[in-house]
Amino acid sequence: MTIDDYQTDAMRTASGMNYKKYKSVEGLLINGLMGLNGEAGECIDILKKHCFQGHKLDKEHLAEELGDVMWYVAVSAEALGYKLSDIVKMNIEKLINRYPDGFDPERSIHREE
Repeated sequence: MTIDDYQTDAMRTASGMNYKKYKSVEGLLINGLMGLNGEAGECIDILKKHCFQGHKLDKEHLAEELGDVMWYVAVSAEALGYKLSDIVKMNIEKLINRYPDGFDPERSIHREE
């Protein structure tokens, strides 16, 4: 499965949601970004419980939540009119430009904007 195949498949389950309150693209984006933040919160909660509450790190549960994060990223990208493959390419290009020889703390501290 390619990342764009994933996006297409994810949209199958996003299409039935009620976006009537908003224009369809705005509703899709609102749902995507709100859901992304909610799922990211669930991920950090699993880590918090491991770090501070004595829970075993539940890698399977964390992986499931990361899948939910991916779903919301795919929905958000679709709402913006982007393919996930384009977004990941843009991100890699940005990182190569920012850190051409790999991560460098000095370049991070004194980053060119």
